[in-house]
Amino acid sequence: MIMMKRLWGVALLVPVMAVAQNKVSAEREAGMKADLAGQIDGMKKQAQVMVDSVFSFAELGFQEFETSKYLTAILEKEGFKIERGVAGIPTAWVASWGQGKPVISLGSDIDDIPQASNKPAVAWHDPIIEGAPGHGEGHNSGVPLNILAAIAVKKVMEREHLQGTLRLWPGVAEEEDGTKAHYVRAGLFKDVDICLFTHVGTNLGVSYGPSGSNAMISIEYMFKGESAHAAGAPWRGKSALDAVELMDVGWNFRREHLRLAQRSHYVITNGGDQPNVVPPNATVWYYLREADHPHVMDLWRIADNMAIAATLMTDTTYTSRLLGSAWSPFGNQPVAEDMYENIKKVGLPQWSEADEKLATSLQKELKVPVVGMAKKLSVMRPPREEPEGENNIGPMGGG
Repeated sequence: MIMMKRLWGVALLVPVMAVAQNKVSAEREAGMKADLAGQIDGMKKQAQVMVDSVFSFAELGFQEFETSKYLTAILEKEGFKIERGVAGIPTAWVASWGQGKPVISLGSDIDDIPQASNKPAVAWHDPIIEGAPGHGEGHNSGVPLNILAAIAVKKVMEREHLQGTLRLWPGVAEEEDGTKAHYVRAGLFKDVDICLFTHVGTNLGVSYGPSGSNAMISIEYMFKGESAHAAGAPWRGKSALDAVELMDVGWNFRREHLRLAQRSHYVITNGGDQPNVVPPNATVWYYLREADHPHVMDLWRIADNMAIAATLMTDTTYTSRLLGSAWSPFGNQPVAEDMYENIKKVGLPQWSEADEKLATSLQKELKVPVVGMAKKLSVMRPPREEPEGENNIGPMGGG
């Protein structure tokens, strides 16, 4: 139900577009909003089916083939033109309808996370398939709701003869920071007037200015050494795995002297073939997060220095590969204020007993305060200015 309320907030922006085109009076604007709300209420079952269907596909980043096939088929049936493989990404697409300005872009993510398979509406870990991926961050909900919002808005635009273009796009491989920078580079947003991005949450909210989400770099360090028999002639070897481990140890010692705002994590994706062979190749994958672009770039510089130091200690070499990047979002104030006024009109749902039971059961399982579902709308506050050097700790950006 909270997803349907979030959907209303997106769709109700469109009458504002109509007023800007001098097409309707304030009274007619209110009528259009009521019409949109009624349409969306009438699509509850369709919303449930779409959200559950995407949940069932449970596809990892860059593997969202069934998800994209399903969602684009619905959009094509509703008259949207689909461009597939955008920015050279097989599972990426853009759905467009209408013509002219303004161009309103609706985005949300579609990938899931490894080993998060779980039965729906179960408040504890109970996987459908043990070890399989699953939608542990709610990425099954956003694009289905954007689609329903776009369908409702399209009907009103057709009836009122409103000019404008609707575009929908999926966040492919968001958990790996894999595609949005490529979208920008490919020009997907160059003529966009308003970009609205939605993500599942515990309340209805919108923000402007610096988002509080961190900038992030996803980078792979690949070390190359020399193989040898680990028992017969270990002195001949130059262990790439030693270099990886030394880099990781160095990074962990350095953590104490990094800003509190940083978050950094790594996994060794290649640690060699078998114990009796000195690994000639090894790879470690890092996520580097900081409050803003300059600080995350400094983390990257430090990580490069760690890699260089590891090669000097092991007589190996390294190369690196940037896999993804994301800078801190910056929201538009007039759009956010309009959205928030609509959120206040819509309000929170009336939660059922089953809703509350699921929420409180999950909160107990996670050992967090047991408060149930949100009873009061979150307040849209102005962005807080962070003095240089302050511990800017907020929600972590990226995947």
